[in-house]
Amino acid sequence: MADEVSGGDLSRLRQLNAQAVIRALQGQPSLTLTEVARSTGLSRASTEDVVRELLQKGWVAEAGATAGGVGRPARRYRFRAEAGRVLGIDIGGHKIRAVLADLDGNVTDSAWVPVTPELGRAERLAAVDEAAAQCLEQAGLTGADVWASGVGTTGLVDGSGRVMLSEALPEWTGVDLAAHVRRLAPAPVLVENDSKLAALAECWRGVARYAKDMVFLLAGLRTGAGLVIDGKLHRGFANASGEIGALPVLGWIRAQEHLQAASGEAGDVFAAARAGDKAAAAAVRRYVKDLALGASALVLALDPQMVVVGGGFSRSADVLIEPLRRELDRWCIRTPEVRMSALGDEAVVLGSVRLALDDVESRVLDGRTALVSHL
Repeated sequence: MADEVSGGDLSRLRQLNAQAVIRALQGQPSLTLTEVARSTGLSRASTEDVVRELLQKGWVAEAGATAGGVGRPARRYRFRAEAGRVLGIDIGGHKIRAVLADLDGNVTDSAWVPVTPELGRAERLAAVDEAAAQCLEQAGLTGADVWASGVGTTGLVDGSGRVMLSEALPEWTGVDLAAHVRRLAPAPVLVENDSKLAALAECWRGVARYAKDMVFLLAGLRTGAGLVIDGKLHRGFANASGEIGALPVLGWIRAQEHLQAASGEAGDVFAAARAGDKAAAAAVRRYVKDLALGASALVLALDPQMVVVGGGFSRSADVLIEPLRRELDRWCIRTPEVRMSALGDEAVVLGSVRLALDDVESRVLDGRTALVSHL
């Protein structure tokens, strides 16, 4: 999901070719030059030049040769995912989750710290410090070993990593998360709204991997949305895209109240509805109707290929999906495919990892940061 390189000069062309080669090698045990060329569409000569440069930078390593056949065995190459680490952090109302991942995005270490929605700013930031420190300690690393950090949080976030507005967490509006996390890991820190990061993760490793246009619905104790347009996370002019819940008439502000009015935790209400309880089923229908109003507005505006429902309520897909699809049928000219997230509670922290990886790839490949190869 890294942004495509634009421009026609030779340095940009080399960067674009290098990104193509790395993406061909990522997730593969090893490939020959011929296989890389076939995968990227580059000529063999261009592929050889790019691989040679990546070998020098430390992004690629030789992986032996192919045995058998006539003539000298073909050399094989692999992506050095172990060369660096990125840090992903998910700051939620009930827990702080931190993970370390290699350059392939594979999580190597993780830690989480329980919190409560009522915690103030200082206590929540202390929990962020604790989760990150535990994660780094597990890996035997320090903050200096982290190449980039991605952070997910509720609320509106500006381009500098500061929370512009948060109604879900007390004392959270105005907190400079990027500056705080840089105290732990001095490499670049990227901060994004949690719904947007969940959408990013779904397009990377979730059910929306093949959807170019997608609406992600965060369905839980609060409701939010993330938008993907033409394969890219859509942030909008002021990073406020998807905030359709700000319109009270659409019902997202009150949606979860229908479940609370049915008494008990939301999970209990879904379980009761599943078991045939009429009052619980009616509460779920009212919740879905409010959820569908905002979702329909987004579908009508974007005409997406897919709507993905994630968040804490996604565990109750069996009682949510069909009612939501029926409501979308009522309001939309064309109802897109409706899927439940396959990532569950991991979506936001995986989106944070992807955000950090995109930054690492762009900085290292265009020469702004030297590759550190001692890991």
